[in-house]
Amino acid sequence: MKRLCLPLCFLIIAIALTGCKKKEGALFYESSRKGTAEAPVKEVPKDILATQQAFTNVVKTVTPSVVNISTVSKKKLVQPFFEFSPFFDDFFGGRQRPRYRRETSLGSGFIINKEGFILTNDHVVKDAESIQVKLSNDKVYSGKVVGEDPKTDLAIIKINAREELPVAVLGDSDKLQVGQWAIAIGNPFGLDRTVTVGVVSATGRANMGIETYEDFIQTDASINPGNSGGPLLNIYGEVIGINTAIVAAGQGIGFAIPINMAKQVVGPLIKKGSVTRGWLGVSIQPVTDAVAQSFGLNKTRGALISDVMAGSPAEKAGIRQGDIITAFAGKEIKDARQLQLVVADTPVGQKIEVEIFRDGKPQKLSVTLASSESAPTARQKSVEPQAGWFGLTVEELPHNMRQRGLVGVLVTSVDPNGTAADVGIQQGDIITSVNQKKISGLAEYGQAMKDAEKKGSVALLIRRGDSSIYFAFRIK
Repeated sequence: MKRLCLPLCFLIIAIALTGCKKKEGALFYESSRKGTAEAPVKEVPKDILATQQAFTNVVKTVTPSVVNISTVSKKKLVQPFFEFSPFFDDFFGGRQRPRYRRETSLGSGFIINKEGFILTNDHVVKDAESIQVKLSNDKVYSGKVVGEDPKTDLAIIKINAREELPVAVLGDSDKLQVGQWAIAIGNPFGLDRTVTVGVVSATGRANMGIETYEDFIQTDASINPGNSGGPLLNIYGEVIGINTAIVAAGQGIGFAIPINMAKQVVGPLIKKGSVTRGWLGVSIQPVTDAVAQSFGLNKTRGALISDVMAGSPAEKAGIRQGDIITAFAGKEIKDARQLQLVVADTPVGQKIEVEIFRDGKPQKLSVTLASSESAPTARQKSVEPQAGWFGLTVEELPHNMRQRGLVGVLVTSVDPNGTAADVGIQQGDIITSVNQKKISGLAEYGQAMKDAEKKGSVALLIRRGDSSIYFAFRIK
């Protein structure tokens, strides 16, 4: 009887322990949704599903035309200072050969036609000794630069593919509106064909100091190193821009070159490897509220001519210093930047009608642009003035300056706490006119300033070196 009780006790204890053991949970929960609403969120709004599908369609359609560009370039090393000493050769014997290092870089681009031409940024392929282009099917081809335009940071490279190539479709960046969807595709940090989504944050961004001709699209679609040269797309899969730059100090601020600007240079780059632009031959500066009031312009618009180069198309057309260009080739000129872009895009040798504001009334002139290649090498730059007044001491021009043909009065000192210093007027500047009245000496300067006080505003034309600059402001 005892022998039977012992196994029975063990059995009872085992059953009890089994009942006390904690049941293990599932390692994960897998959805059984097969096209039906069995997910945690039962009903997803149809517009969200449609938007998601739209992004998917764009990426699936356009990604094959996006390429990965890798380059190898040779960079000259900066030699230590002492190697340039005249005593260096005495100690080490013989001139040392310059040293170089190999650098590799990654970028993006997109195929624009079936002949294998690829649009990218100039800085992606600049100074490259070798270029490798990787397609979406992982095939790799050697690329060759056929044209570069540093002023817009655009370049065309070509591959000789043995297959039919997918091509991107170019859209119309002039129709962009702030708030539209923007999709960027590229190779950030070498991660092949990454897609980021955002919106068009702004258009017409300029004065960034990145390129000569700037008219950027700003977007918060992430653009990182390696994205350069890749396409910025709209929801239809059309290329609206070329990803170009980021703001290192800011998150979600990227810039793209408008595709319409690229369209202007693609043809010349493919056909002859460079771009010839129109040249007017003027120095320009913005029209501020103070400038508009001083010149009698009823609206702050246009570009103020601060100087006209001798022998230039502008001089031949009769454009003068102090004119405000308000329209060019039928397009209203809103600011100095727009004039620069319009002139650059105008064909060389074409006769253009220019509307100017002179002596308080509008006039029309005809000008025939020359090639930018015919411009003097030392091009004058436009200078942006600021507003302010007084704190100036002026004197008659010294005899040696008059012998050189200079006319006006010389600024001999500027009060650092005065408004003249705030605007940027400097000692050594020459005031040549006050409110479009030429100044030959102190007497004329004094009378012109009295007239300006009655008017309540003044525009000074100042000669600084080889440049002429307008400073306009109100007199309180």
